[in-house]
Amino acid sequence: MRKIIVTMWVTLDGFIAGPNGEMDWVGQFYDDAMGTYESELVNSADTLLLGRVTYQSFAGSWPKVPDNPDASPGEVEYARKLNAMRKIVFSKTLEGAEWNNSQLAREIVPEEIERMKQEHGRDMVIYGSASLVQTLTNLGLIDEYQILVHPVVLGGGKPLFHGITNRKTLTLVNSKTHPSGVVLLTYQPERPEAKQGTTTGA
Repeated sequence: MRKIIVTMWVTLDGFIAGPNGEMDWVGQFYDDAMGTYESELVNSADTLLLGRVTYQSFAGSWPKVPDNPDASPGEVEYARKLNAMRKIVFSKTLEGAEWNNSQLAREIVPEEIERMKQEHGRDMVIYGSASLVQTLTNLGLIDEYQILVHPVVLGGGKPLFHGITNRKTLTLVNSKTHPSGVVLLTYQPERPEAKQGTTTGA
């Protein structure tokens, strides 16, 4: 079964953007390790799930990168992968989805998401799109959270988890520290059935 994977930049005090949407702090810690992480993540997936704001940001920039003479070879390769992937944008207000291989969904239907998970193919990735992450978290549809904790404190801003209706217990399945000081923490939701017959290796 395919997984829905969230990838998210977050500050040490738990914000994904500043009070006015500032994300300038992300570039401060971008290094080769981050580039490798993003490339490997995209290679493991064939579908992007996006909210309107993230979709419009991506659609306004990535399609132009392959033709930009100032773009690095790595940026061009990454852009081509994003442009070729299937993209589903969830929005009630967006008039259309013109980016290559994009599909517009007016509402989140849990049964449809579950059906997509059963399809053959690689994983599905959510970039940004906090409101989408929050909704799918409440519905229990997220399979993995890859949280990139940046060593910066904003003191205020937009939290990743807002409006969560019930406590969610997560299991840390991997951690990795980048040379920049960014720590990648990979969590999976604790499933009731996973508690039975589980053993811990030495």
